Order: sequence, then structure tokens, then C-alpha cells
Amino acid sequence: MASADVALPDGYRHTLEALKQRVHQAQTRAQRTVNTELVQLYWSIGKEILLRQEQQGWGSKTISRLAEDLRAEFPQMRGFSPRNLQYMTTFARHWDVDSIAPQPVAQLPWGHIRTLLDKPLSSDARQWYAAAAVEHGWSRNVLLNMIMNNTMERTGAAPSNFSRQLPAADSELAQQVAKDPHTFEFLGLSGQVAERDLEQALTDRIVDTLHELGPGFAFVGRQVHFEVGDDDYYIDLLFFHVEQLRYFVIELKTGKFQPEYAGKLNFHEALVDDKLKRPAHSPTVGILICGSKNEH
Repeated sequence: MASADVALPDGYRHTLEALKQRVHQAQTRAQRTVNTELVQLYWSIGKEILLRQEQQGWGSKTISRLAEDLRAEFPQMRGFSPRNLQYMTTFARHWDVDSIAPQPVAQLPWGHIRTLLDKPLSSDARQWYAAAAVEHGWSRNVLLNMIMNNTMERTGAAPSNFSRQLPAADSELAQQVAKDPHTFEFLGLSGQVAERDLEQALTDRIVDTLHELGPGFAFVGRQVHFEVGDDDYYIDLLFFHVEQLRYFVIELKTGKFQPEYAGKLNFHEALVDDKLKRPAHSPTVGILICGSKNEH
């Protein structure tokens, strides 16, 4: 920590504030660039799926297999669920352009784009709301509210320089771009991904431990996917005990215990009970494994 007693030269604080602003601006530009790369990737995947559907008749089973194979190759990227691949396909269908990068929609986080795809909008309306969200820095909730209130029809204003004007660095949109989990996982920068070697070691140890407990534990899967509404959830490890007739949900955390981990584990237990548990099954058991213990 800087000492308050140090005599600072004239102009120091002004220079410090200017450098802080320069760092923030560079971070924002980098985040926008990565976000646009991710949007281009999703759009190009959607284009490819559309082409295969037209030429080779790909159906939902093939899309599900594609999602499974992509997740196996890129386990750190959770955007490859069958549902998300369908969104990519719809995205490419509604933005049938030569390149998505120049379009205002390429500046939006994926959650914004999914919101635009969920609503029964005309092509012009989607373009309008995408451009307006970029110019005004709308969060996803604000974008949804504007659509539900028919803002385009009420204002009658056409986009002006939306495609050239980027959201302000302090706008809600820019903040959501910075926090978008799809972007972090795309880069391999999320906490879980950055420590995936440790998580893999924990996973291997848990599997071995359960095997040592004796017969009865059947391995169901790793990163087991569930969809609830428009959200995707993943269970780190899922087992079923054939004698006790119950599921075992195991959550792995590479750091110290945090109270919110228990809440997430309880939610995942409830998911399994709702989606998988049968009347003859016993209640699901949840196990939380942390990589290190708290000091206090």
C-alpha cells in the first residue's frame, strides 16, 4: 500500500488518473474484441449447421451428438449444449449476412443475442434493438423491457450511427460483456478453467475413493447438463448407488469453502430430484469437496 506520507511531485495525481483511465479503456477494448470473436464463432457454427441441415438433412439427434462431441473436446466451454447450438443456428438464420463482425449485434453479449432471438421480432426490429442496445449501453434486462414496451414502434426513430458507436466503458452493457461467462470460458480464463488440472486431480481422487467404498456406485457422468428455463446448469460429478437407489451429487471447488457453495449444491440436489429421481428412489445426497480448508 502506498504511504500517505510520501511527498508526491506536481502533476502526479493527474497523471495517475490519466493512466487509470488508459488501463480501463484498454481493458474495455480487449473485452469487446474477445466478445466479438466469440459472437463470430457462434454465428459461424450456426451457419455450418444450417448448411448441413440443408444439404445433408441434419436433425436434432445429430445436433445433440455434435454438442456432445464439442463438449468432449472443449470441456471448459459450456456454450456447446444442444440448446445453445440451436440458438447459434437461429442466430445465423436471422442474420444472413456475409460477415457478422460489422453488424451491431456483434458488440452484444451472447445473453443479449439470445433475448433478441427469443422474441417474435421482424428482421428490421432485431437489427434496430441490437443497434440501440449498443448505442445506449443497455443491459439485458433493459433490452428486454424495451422490446416488451414496443419502444421501436413508439419512438419511430431509425438507427443512426449505431454500428459505429460503441457502448461507453462504464455502461451496463460493457459491464455485462466483461462478466460474460461464455467469454471467460472461450478464453479459458474462468476460475474453474484456470485450475482445471487441480479439478481433474480432485475428480480422479473422488472416483477412486467411491470405487474403494465397495460395489454399488455407478458413474453417471461429469459436467452433467440440465436446462432450466433459458439457463444451463452443470453438475460436476453424478453417481447412482444401485443398492441404496439414490443419486449422489458431488460438487468440486478448487479453493476454500464459501457459504454460497452449499446453496449451489442444494440447488443441484433439487435439480436431480426433480429431473431424474423416480418414486422408488431415496432422496439425493450431495457432497461438497473443496481443494483447501479455511484457516478459521
